[in-house]
Amino acid sequence: MTRQRYIALLRGINVGRAKRIAMADLRQLVGELGCTEVRTLLNSGNVVFSAPRQAPAALAALIQDALVLKLGVAARVMVLVSDELDRIVAANPLLPVATDHARLLVFVFSDPGAPLVLAPLAAATHWAPEQLAVAQQAAYLWCPDGVLDSKIAAAMGKLLGDGLTARNWNTVCKLQALCADSLKA
Repeated sequence: MTRQRYIALLRGINVGRAKRIAMADLRQLVGELGCTEVRTLLNSGNVVFSAPRQAPAALAALIQDALVLKLGVAARVMVLVSDELDRIVAANPLLPVATDHARLLVFVFSDPGAPLVLAPLAAATHWAPEQLAVAQQAAYLWCPDGVLDSKIAAAMGKLLGDGLTARNWNTVCKLQALCADSLKA
């Protein structure tokens, strides 16, 4: 059976005091689900792993259920195939304006209807200096005044709740490199 590289993004892990998970425990949990080459990035629920080819949503549900059963933590999990992440990276139209990649966010959707819901936000012009671009699998948000003060991020959260999760551009690029490194090994 052919194996594929995947990226799991856990929403809201290790933010403040809520949903605390040691990355060693997370790696072990994903490994016990039959995944191999399990690596985590940072301390915020980013996991790169190999598994037999299957639907990302099925893997997400498996990890999400195991988090509750084995670690007692309820968290939304989104899984991407490595080439999906490559497409998300390649589609970012805000790179020319984003001077600080820590303030350039990529929101990954779990709901295929999310682009339609977010389109009016992207079309609005009153957000300046913030900018939002919406693509099929992700939205890109440039928030030069900081993530916590982002009016667009707050509006997106109200519209989609836990139906999306965000990573800054630096983290997205590190996840992509981690996938590429694992493929070479």
